[in-house]
Amino acid sequence: MIKGKQIAVIGLVVVLMGLLLSLNIKGLKKGEEGQHSGEAAEKASQLPMVSVESVSTTAKQALNANLSDQISSLESSIKSAGEPERFSLLKQIAQKWDDVNQPAPSAFYNEQIAEKENTLSAWLKTGDLFSSAYSSTKDTLIQPALVAKALVSYQKALDLNPKSLDAKTGLGVAYVSGTPEPMKGITLLLEVVKEDPKNVKANLNLGLFSIKSGQFDKGVIRFKNVLEKQQLPDAWFYLATCYENLGQKKEAIQAYETSKTLAADPGFSTYIDQRIQTLKK
Repeated sequence: MIKGKQIAVIGLVVVLMGLLLSLNIKGLKKGEEGQHSGEAAEKASQLPMVSVESVSTTAKQALNANLSDQISSLESSIKSAGEPERFSLLKQIAQKWDDVNQPAPSAFYNEQIAEKENTLSAWLKTGDLFSSAYSSTKDTLIQPALVAKALVSYQKALDLNPKSLDAKTGLGVAYVSGTPEPMKGITLLLEVVKEDPKNVKANLNLGLFSIKSGQFDKGVIRFKNVLEKQQLPDAWFYLATCYENLGQKKEAIQAYETSKTLAADPGFSTYIDQRIQTLKK
């Protein structure tokens, strides 16, 4: 397959994956099995300051005036509230941000809730929200701080339950997709699939790393594992990407067609049709 064609395919994967596929693979090095939350917290403290106030102010710009005023009122109330009223208000504000799909401020409020509750589920939810926040933000200045927050949250969940595959997967994905030490994350994700061979999240991210590192044959295996559990359009697209780069045109076309059907997105369908036409030449 010619180089230009390969670059075009990888280019779309970069768009779809964001941080993961823009990692600098050059400096890969093996790390230890995990990382203590204290170490992650120390790294977070060295990054640009990102606060609940700053992310809340930014997020409110996407809301209508009524919703923005509701949240501002709750935020004002919490400043003078005592316990347990303050804890109740934290949950209300966190839920408000959840309802309007703004993960960054929700993550910061859920972090305060997790610090109070200190439960596995609370830290997992916080980690997931910080992960959504760093994956969706276009502000590259605050991304590292959000990644660091996700690392701390998942590590605290793992400290509470070292056997939690969800915590280990979240921690692994954060290392791979948001730090210059992706091999720490790969090690964790490989541990997850060793225990749970069909784990969707771990296989999906290992497959994406396989694409980034040019190991398309391994990517095929990973995405097939995902599809045995869930029919995700993204997984079909990435499987097609692997097949195309392996020169398996028939399989690539079939996988692209399936991803287009499942995604049902006009813009995505247009791109897929272009890819298929190129493969048929």
